[in-house]
Amino acid sequence: MKENLLTEPWLSWAIELQSIAQNGLAYCQNIYDIERYDRLRDLSAEMLSYKTALPIETVKSLFCNEQGYQTPKIDSRAAIFKDDKILLVQENDGQWSLPGGWVDVLETLYSNTIKEVKEEAGLDVKPQFLIAIHEQHKRNYPAFAHRVLKTFVMCELLGGEFQPNSETLQSAYFDIDEIPNMHNEKNTKEQVLLCFQAHRATHWVTEFD
Repeated sequence: MKENLLTEPWLSWAIELQSIAQNGLAYCQNIYDIERYDRLRDLSAEMLSYKTALPIETVKSLFCNEQGYQTPKIDSRAAIFKDDKILLVQENDGQWSLPGGWVDVLETLYSNTIKEVKEEAGLDVKPQFLIAIHEQHKRNYPAFAHRVLKTFVMCELLGGEFQPNSETLQSAYFDIDEIPNMHNEKNTKEQVLLCFQAHRATHWVTEFD
């Protein structure tokens, strides 16, 4: 499923058309060019709707609502270890992930990592170093219509405990041989294993796509 989606040329075409349209709308002033770019953006949404069976309005709300020059979104994920085990949180759908989420507009990568861990796991942490920056289309699935840079941050545990919240059901520490069913859109088992490698390394060089 993952490989088939990522290798479908129509997805790359739709994304590129959307990007051209959004960038054009950000800078053009000619009314006729604006109409052309609007139509180009609609076509990209129609392509995605046709191939995925998603309603056109749903695609437009997810795919065509941004303004300004199009750049990737940034997601931060925290790697927290205790007794050589990694902390994972259970999502509302029952799958597990590293605590994290979208980097909010007023946050830095550092502060967002702290904030997301507190919200999802109830823990206080200190970010230490960047493990990896992964391109979502290359590593995770299903592929999004927009580009995402997924960052993985090694963190020092300072304290705290899990608190009930609207995003996660529970948290737990897992050994490298007992990784549960992962929420692959957010992070894969391979990405969790990469965090173990960074944790056990005497010197780590950030991996990036």
